Amino acid sequence: MRAFLVRLPSGCRYWTVLDETFRPHPEVDEFLLHVRLGRDGAESTTQSYAISLALFLQWCASIGKDWRDAGPYLGRFVYWLQHYRRDPTGPSATAVRGPRRVNSIMAAVRSFLRHAVACGQLSKDALTVLYESLEMLRPEIEFEQVARQHRFRSRHRLSEPAPVTDNASDDEVAALLGAARHARDRFIVTAMWRMGLRRGELLGLRGSDIHFLPNSSVLGCGFGGAHLHVVRRDNPNQASAKSRRSRVVPADWFTVQTYDQYVAERAFLDPDHRSDFVVVNLFTTPVGVPMRPGGLNELLHRLSGRAELPRQILPHMLRHSFATSVAAAGGTADELRELLGHAWISSSQVYLHPSPDRLRGAVDRVPSPRPGQPWTDQ
Repeated sequence: MRAFLVRLPSGCRYWTVLDETFRPHPEVDEFLLHVRLGRDGAESTTQSYAISLALFLQWCASIGKDWRDAGPYLGRFVYWLQHYRRDPTGPSATAVRGPRRVNSIMAAVRSFLRHAVACGQLSKDALTVLYESLEMLRPEIEFEQVARQHRFRSRHRLSEPAPVTDNASDDEVAALLGAARHARDRFIVTAMWRMGLRRGELLGLRGSDIHFLPNSSVLGCGFGGAHLHVVRRDNPNQASAKSRRSRVVPADWFTVQTYDQYVAERAFLDPDHRSDFVVVNLFTTPVGVPMRPGGLNELLHRLSGRAELPRQILPHMLRHSFATSVAAAGGTADELRELLGHAWISSSQVYLHPSPDRLRGAVDRVPSPRPGQPWTDQ
Protein backbone atom coordinates (compact mmCIF):
# COMPACT_ATOMS: atom_id res chain seq x y z
CA MET A 1 0.00 0.00 0.00
CA ARG A 2 1.26 3.45 -0.91
CA ALA A 3 0.06 7.01 -0.30
CA PHE A 4 0.09 9.42 -3.24
CA LEU A 5 -0.51 13.13 -3.57
CA VAL A 6 -3.42 14.05 -5.85
CA ARG A 7 -4.34 17.49 -7.15
CA LEU A 8 -8.06 18.17 -7.42
CA PRO A 9 -9.56 20.28 -10.23
CA SER A 10 -10.09 23.08 -7.71
CA GLY A 11 -6.32 23.24 -7.13
CA CYS A 12 -6.58 21.67 -3.69
CA ARG A 13 -4.46 18.65 -2.89
CA TYR A 14 -5.15 15.54 -0.85
CA TRP A 15 -3.54 12.17 -0.32
CA THR A 16 -4.91 8.92 -1.68
CA VAL A 17 -4.06 5.30 -0.86
CA LEU A 18 -3.46 2.70 -3.58
CA ASP A 19 -2.76 -0.99 -3.22
CA GLU A 20 0.19 -2.78 -4.81
CA THR A 21 -1.67 -3.02 -8.14
CA PHE A 22 -2.40 0.75 -8.06
CA ARG A 23 -6.07 0.25 -7.34
CA PRO A 24 -7.63 2.89 -5.05
CA HIS A 25 -9.42 2.14 -1.78
CA PRO A 26 -12.68 4.10 -2.17
CA GLU A 27 -13.63 4.18 1.53
CA VAL A 28 -10.17 5.34 2.60
CA ASP A 29 -9.97 7.92 -0.17
CA GLU A 30 -13.41 9.25 0.75
CA PHE A 31 -12.28 9.60 4.36
CA LEU A 32 -9.05 11.40 3.39
CA LEU A 33 -11.03 13.74 1.15
CA HIS A 34 -13.33 14.39 4.10
CA VAL A 35 -10.32 15.21 6.30
CA ARG A 36 -8.81 17.53 3.69
CA LEU A 37 -11.99 19.35 2.61
CA GLY A 38 -14.82 18.46 4.98
CA ARG A 39 -12.76 19.10 8.12
CA ASP A 40 -10.47 21.63 6.43
CA GLY A 41 -7.54 19.56 7.69
CA ALA A 42 -4.00 20.62 6.89
CA GLU A 43 -2.27 18.83 4.06
CA SER A 44 0.35 17.56 6.51
CA THR A 45 -2.42 16.06 8.65
CA THR A 46 -4.00 14.39 5.63
CA GLN A 47 -0.62 13.03 4.60
CA SER A 48 -0.02 11.60 8.07
CA TYR A 49 -3.46 9.93 8.04
CA ALA A 50 -2.83 8.51 4.55
CA ILE A 51 0.50 6.96 5.57
CA SER A 52 -1.04 5.51 8.73
CA LEU A 53 -4.00 4.00 6.88
CA ALA A 54 -1.71 2.59 4.19
CA LEU A 55 0.10 0.69 6.96
CA PHE A 56 -3.25 -0.48 8.36
CA LEU A 57 -4.38 -1.81 4.97
CA GLN A 58 -1.01 -3.45 4.37
CA TRP A 59 -1.35 -5.28 7.69
CA CYS A 60 -4.94 -6.32 6.88
CA ALA A 61 -3.71 -7.83 3.61
CA SER A 62 -0.90 -9.65 5.43
CA ILE A 63 -3.36 -11.48 7.72
CA GLY A 64 -5.95 -12.05 4.97
CA LYS A 65 -8.65 -9.86 6.52
CA ASP A 66 -10.85 -7.18 5.08
CA TRP A 67 -10.45 -3.91 7.00
CA ARG A 68 -14.09 -4.16 8.13
CA ASP A 69 -13.33 -7.44 9.93
CA ALA A 70 -9.96 -6.45 11.42
CA GLY A 71 -11.24 -4.83 14.63
CA PRO A 72 -10.85 -7.88 16.92
CA TYR A 73 -7.23 -8.27 15.81
CA LEU A 74 -6.01 -4.70 16.39
CA GLY A 75 -3.80 -5.86 19.25
CA ARG A 76 -1.82 -7.84 16.69
CA PHE A 77 -1.66 -4.70 14.54
CA VAL A 78 -0.03 -2.79 17.40
CA TYR A 79 2.60 -5.52 17.73
CA TRP A 80 3.11 -5.53 13.95
CA LEU A 81 3.68 -1.76 13.99
CA GLN A 82 6.27 -2.15 16.72
CA HIS A 83 8.28 -5.01 15.25
CA TYR A 84 7.68 -5.51 11.52
CA ARG A 85 9.25 -3.48 8.76
CA ARG A 86 7.55 -2.43 5.53
CA ASP A 87 8.58 -5.60 3.68
CA PRO A 88 9.20 -7.87 6.64
CA THR A 89 10.97 -11.19 6.50
CA GLY A 90 10.32 -11.65 10.19
CA PRO A 91 9.95 -9.69 13.41
CA SER A 92 12.67 -7.19 14.23
CA ALA A 93 14.72 -7.73 17.38
CA THR A 94 14.36 -4.03 18.22
CA ALA A 95 11.28 -1.84 18.00
CA VAL A 96 10.73 -0.38 14.55
CA ARG A 97 8.34 2.31 15.83
CA GLY A 98 8.17 3.85 19.26
CA PRO A 99 5.03 4.18 21.43
CA ARG A 100 4.32 7.74 20.33
CA ARG A 101 4.37 6.85 16.62
CA VAL A 102 2.27 3.72 17.18
CA ASN A 103 -0.32 5.73 19.12
CA SER A 104 -0.42 8.32 16.35
CA ILE A 105 -1.12 5.60 13.76
CA MET A 106 -3.81 4.06 15.94
CA ALA A 107 -5.48 7.47 16.37
CA ALA A 108 -5.74 7.75 12.57
CA VAL A 109 -7.18 4.22 12.32
CA ARG A 110 -9.77 4.95 15.03
CA SER A 111 -10.77 8.17 13.25
CA PHE A 112 -11.20 6.28 9.97
CA LEU A 113 -13.29 3.53 11.58
CA ARG A 114 -15.48 6.08 13.38
CA HIS A 115 -16.08 7.78 10.05
CA ALA A 116 -16.98 4.43 8.49
CA VAL A 117 -19.54 3.86 11.26
CA ALA A 118 -21.03 7.32 10.71
CA CYS A 119 -21.31 6.64 6.96
CA GLY A 120 -22.94 3.24 7.48
CA GLN A 121 -19.95 1.35 6.06
CA LEU A 122 -19.29 -0.38 9.37
CA SER A 123 -21.46 -1.64 12.21
CA LYS A 124 -21.67 0.49 15.34
CA ASP A 125 -20.60 -2.58 17.32
CA ALA A 126 -17.09 -1.98 15.98
CA LEU A 127 -16.78 0.97 18.37
CA THR A 128 -16.75 -1.36 21.36
CA VAL A 129 -13.50 -2.79 19.98
CA LEU A 130 -11.96 0.68 19.82
CA TYR A 131 -13.06 2.12 23.16
CA GLU A 132 -13.68 0.94 26.68
CA SER A 133 -16.90 1.59 28.64
CA LEU A 134 -19.27 1.83 25.71
CA GLU A 135 -22.06 -0.12 27.33
CA MET A 136 -24.10 3.12 27.60
CA LEU A 137 -24.08 3.41 23.80
CA ARG A 138 -27.63 2.42 22.91
CA PRO A 139 -28.67 2.00 19.26
CA GLU A 140 -30.75 5.18 19.25
CA ILE A 141 -27.85 7.34 20.56
CA GLU A 142 -25.13 8.44 18.21
CA PHE A 143 -21.53 7.90 19.27
CA GLU A 144 -20.59 11.57 18.81
CA GLN A 145 -23.45 12.64 21.12
CA VAL A 146 -22.17 10.42 23.92
CA ALA A 147 -18.54 11.34 23.24
CA ARG A 148 -19.32 14.98 23.98
CA GLN A 149 -20.33 14.02 27.53
CA HIS A 150 -17.96 11.12 28.21
CA ARG A 151 -14.29 10.82 27.43
CA PHE A 152 -13.86 7.22 26.37
CA ARG A 153 -10.60 5.46 27.01
CA SER A 154 -9.05 4.21 23.79
CA ARG A 155 -8.01 0.60 23.59
CA HIS A 156 -4.72 -0.44 21.99
CA ARG A 157 -2.80 2.52 23.37
CA LEU A 158 0.82 2.14 24.44
CA SER A 159 2.31 3.90 27.42
CA GLU A 160 4.40 6.82 26.19
CA PRO A 161 7.47 8.22 27.92
CA ALA A 162 7.15 11.68 29.43
CA PRO A 163 7.45 14.26 26.65
CA VAL A 164 10.86 15.88 26.40
CA THR A 165 11.40 19.09 24.45
CA ASP A 166 14.47 18.75 22.28
CA ASN A 167 15.41 22.38 21.86
CA ALA A 168 18.49 23.99 20.37
CA SER A 169 20.66 25.75 22.95
CA ASP A 170 21.57 29.42 22.67
CA ASP A 171 25.14 28.42 21.84
CA GLU A 172 23.92 26.19 18.99
CA VAL A 173 21.73 28.96 17.58
CA ALA A 174 24.63 31.42 17.82
CA ALA A 175 26.77 28.93 15.90
CA LEU A 176 24.10 28.63 13.18
CA LEU A 177 23.86 32.40 12.82
CA GLY A 178 27.63 32.63 12.66
CA ALA A 179 27.77 29.96 9.96
CA ALA A 180 25.08 31.67 7.84
CA ARG A 181 26.63 33.48 4.88
CA HIS A 182 23.47 35.24 3.74
CA ALA A 183 20.96 37.56 5.38
CA ARG A 184 18.09 35.35 4.20
CA ASP A 185 19.48 32.36 6.10
CA ARG A 186 19.97 34.43 9.26
CA PHE A 187 16.35 35.60 9.03
CA ILE A 188 15.11 32.01 8.64
CA VAL A 189 16.96 30.86 11.76
CA THR A 190 15.91 33.95 13.71
CA ALA A 191 12.21 33.75 12.77
CA MET A 192 11.93 30.19 14.11
CA TRP A 193 14.12 30.88 17.15
CA ARG A 194 12.60 34.24 18.21
CA MET A 195 8.98 33.74 17.04
CA GLY A 196 8.45 29.98 17.30
CA LEU A 197 7.19 29.62 13.73
CA ARG A 198 6.69 26.17 12.27
CA ARG A 199 8.49 25.37 9.04
CA GLY A 200 5.29 25.51 6.98
CA GLU A 201 4.18 28.75 8.65
CA LEU A 202 7.46 30.50 7.87
CA LEU A 203 7.61 29.35 4.24
CA GLY A 204 3.93 30.20 3.71
CA LEU A 205 4.32 33.85 4.73
CA ARG A 206 3.35 36.49 2.17
CA GLY A 207 4.48 40.07 2.12
CA SER A 208 1.07 41.25 3.35
CA ASP A 209 1.51 39.16 6.50
CA ILE A 210 4.56 41.15 7.66
CA HIS A 211 3.66 44.18 9.81
CA PHE A 212 7.07 45.19 11.12
CA LEU A 213 5.97 48.75 11.95
CA PRO A 214 5.51 50.56 15.28
CA ASN A 215 1.91 51.25 14.23
CA SER A 216 0.14 49.15 11.57
CA SER A 217 -3.14 51.07 11.56
CA VAL A 218 -2.31 52.34 8.07
CA LEU A 219 -2.47 48.68 6.99
CA GLY A 220 -5.87 48.27 8.62
CA CYS A 221 -4.42 46.32 11.54
CA GLY A 222 -5.03 47.31 15.14
CA PHE A 223 -2.32 45.11 16.71
CA GLY A 224 0.38 47.35 18.13
CA GLY A 225 4.10 46.98 17.55
CA ALA A 226 6.03 44.85 15.09
CA HIS A 227 4.31 41.54 14.38
CA LEU A 228 3.31 39.14 11.64
CA HIS A 229 0.14 37.24 10.81
CA VAL A 230 0.14 33.47 10.38
CA VAL A 231 -2.57 32.61 7.84
CA ARG A 232 -3.34 29.19 6.47
CA ARG A 233 -3.38 28.96 2.68
CA ASP A 234 -2.90 26.38 -0.07
CA ASN A 235 0.52 27.31 -1.39
CA PRO A 236 2.34 26.08 -4.51
CA ASN A 237 5.45 25.19 -2.47
CA GLN A 238 3.33 22.85 -0.28
CA ALA A 239 4.08 24.94 2.82
CA SER A 240 1.04 25.50 4.99
CA ALA A 241 0.13 26.58 8.49
CA LYS A 242 -1.04 23.65 10.58
CA SER A 243 -3.96 25.39 12.28
CA ARG A 244 -6.91 26.74 10.34
CA ARG A 245 -7.13 29.55 12.91
CA SER A 246 -5.05 32.62 12.03
CA ARG A 247 -2.91 34.17 14.75
CA VAL A 248 -0.67 37.16 15.40
CA VAL A 249 2.93 36.69 16.58
CA PRO A 250 4.83 39.72 17.95
CA ALA A 251 8.38 40.30 16.67
CA ASP A 252 11.30 41.67 18.68
CA TRP A 253 13.91 44.14 17.45
CA PHE A 254 16.41 41.40 16.59
CA THR A 255 13.94 39.68 14.24
CA VAL A 256 13.02 42.99 12.60
CA GLN A 257 16.70 43.80 12.10
CA THR A 258 17.48 40.47 10.42
CA TYR A 259 14.39 40.89 8.22
CA ASP A 260 15.49 44.36 7.10
CA GLN A 261 18.90 42.99 6.14
CA TYR A 262 17.22 40.19 4.18
CA VAL A 263 14.95 42.65 2.34
CA ALA A 264 18.01 44.62 1.19
CA GLU A 265 19.74 41.42 0.06
CA ARG A 266 16.67 40.25 -1.84
CA ALA A 267 16.28 43.63 -3.58
CA PHE A 268 19.78 43.16 -4.99
CA LEU A 269 19.49 39.50 -6.01
CA ASP A 270 15.80 39.48 -7.01
CA PRO A 271 15.14 43.03 -8.23
CA ASP A 272 11.97 42.00 -10.09
CA HIS A 273 10.50 40.61 -6.84
CA ARG A 274 8.93 37.74 -8.77
CA SER A 275 6.94 36.36 -5.84
CA ASP A 276 4.99 37.83 -2.94
CA PHE A 277 6.26 35.02 -0.71
CA VAL A 278 8.60 36.22 2.02
CA VAL A 279 11.16 33.40 1.87
CA VAL A 280 12.30 32.64 -1.68
CA ASN A 281 15.21 31.04 -3.49
CA LEU A 282 18.05 33.52 -3.98
CA PHE A 283 21.07 31.28 -4.47
CA THR A 284 19.58 28.42 -6.51
CA THR A 285 17.52 28.51 -9.67
CA PRO A 286 14.88 29.51 -10.34
CA VAL A 287 15.54 32.68 -8.34
CA GLY A 288 12.52 34.29 -6.71
CA VAL A 289 10.30 31.23 -6.35
CA PRO A 290 9.11 30.31 -2.83
CA MET A 291 11.42 28.00 -0.90
CA ARG A 292 10.07 24.48 -0.43
CA PRO A 293 9.94 22.88 3.05
CA GLY A 294 12.62 20.32 2.20
CA GLY A 295 14.93 23.14 1.19
CA LEU A 296 14.71 24.61 4.68
CA ASN A 297 15.78 21.31 6.23
CA GLU A 298 18.66 21.11 3.78
CA LEU A 299 19.72 24.63 4.75
CA LEU A 300 19.80 23.79 8.47
CA HIS A 301 21.74 20.63 7.67
CA ARG A 302 24.37 22.67 5.83
CA LEU A 303 24.55 25.28 8.60
CA SER A 304 24.89 22.60 11.29
CA GLY A 305 27.78 21.02 9.40
CA ARG A 306 29.46 24.34 8.65
CA ALA A 307 29.18 25.31 12.33
CA GLU A 308 30.70 21.91 13.27
CA LEU A 309 27.87 21.16 15.67
CA PRO A 310 27.81 17.61 17.09
CA ARG A 311 24.19 17.16 15.98
CA GLN A 312 21.94 18.44 13.22
CA ILE A 313 19.55 21.21 14.22
CA LEU A 314 16.01 20.68 12.92
CA PRO A 315 13.24 23.27 12.50
CA HIS A 316 11.20 22.05 15.46
CA MET A 317 14.23 22.39 17.75
CA LEU A 318 14.34 26.14 17.09
CA ARG A 319 10.60 26.38 17.75
CA HIS A 320 11.06 24.50 21.03
CA SER A 321 13.84 26.93 21.99
CA PHE A 322 11.43 29.84 21.61
CA ALA A 323 8.76 28.15 23.72
CA THR A 324 11.25 27.16 26.42
CA SER A 325 12.59 30.72 26.58
CA VAL A 326 9.07 32.20 26.89
CA ALA A 327 8.24 29.74 29.69
CA ALA A 328 11.51 30.48 31.51
CA ALA A 329 10.70 34.20 31.34
CA GLY A 330 7.37 33.60 33.11
CA GLY A 331 5.09 32.97 30.15
CA THR A 332 1.81 31.26 31.03
CA ALA A 333 0.16 28.32 29.31
CA ASP A 334 -2.45 30.50 27.60
CA GLU A 335 0.26 32.85 26.28
CA LEU A 336 2.25 29.91 24.93
CA ARG A 337 -0.82 28.42 23.31
CA GLU A 338 -1.58 31.65 21.46
CA LEU A 339 2.03 32.32 20.43
CA LEU A 340 2.63 28.76 19.20
CA GLY A 341 -0.79 28.22 17.62
CA HIS A 342 -1.60 25.09 19.63
CA ALA A 343 -5.12 23.70 19.37
CA TRP A 344 -5.02 22.38 22.96
CA ILE A 345 -3.52 24.08 25.98
CA SER A 346 -2.12 20.71 27.08
CA SER A 347 0.29 20.92 24.14
CA SER A 348 1.76 24.09 25.65
CA GLN A 349 2.07 22.77 29.21
CA VAL A 350 5.06 20.59 28.34
CA TYR A 351 7.16 23.78 28.26
CA LEU A 352 6.07 24.80 31.77
CA HIS A 353 7.98 22.06 33.59
CA PRO A 354 10.46 24.13 35.61
CA SER A 355 14.16 23.39 35.82
CA PRO A 356 15.81 22.72 39.23
CA ASP A 357 17.17 26.28 39.22
CA ARG A 358 13.68 27.71 38.74
CA LEU A 359 12.34 25.51 41.55
CA ARG A 360 15.11 26.73 43.85
CA GLY A 361 14.41 30.33 42.88
CA ALA A 362 10.69 29.90 43.62
CA VAL A 363 11.47 28.75 47.17
CA ASP A 364 14.09 31.46 47.72
CA ARG A 365 11.58 34.16 46.76
CA VAL A 366 9.33 33.22 49.71
CA PRO A 367 10.15 35.56 52.63
CA SER A 368 11.92 33.81 55.50
CA PRO A 369 10.76 34.19 59.13
CA ARG A 370 12.48 37.01 61.00
CA PRO A 371 13.74 36.86 64.59
CA GLY A 372 11.21 38.06 67.10
CA GLN A 373 8.17 36.64 65.33
CA PRO A 374 6.04 34.36 67.56
CA TRP A 375 6.80 31.09 65.77
CA THR A 376 10.58 31.74 65.84
CA ASP A 377 10.78 32.03 69.66
CA GLN A 378 9.32 28.65 70.46
